[in-house]
Amino acid sequence: MSKNIFTNGEIVIIRVSNELVTTLKSHYVKNMKRYSYPVDKYPSTFYFEEELMKRG
Repeated sequence: MSKNIFTNGEIVIIRVSNELVTTLKSHYVKNMKRYSYPVDKYPSTFYFEEELMKRG
């Protein structure tokens, strides 16, 4: 298992929309070998690390 890029409560940018959101928690998806993150504005949706980026 690799280390996740983002921390819980970190403010990040959704790449597609350039929208600022806050990560709620991280979850390792074992069969996909990557982390997913629900965010505050869309708590029923999750994003993978490659769909988010750190603020500048």
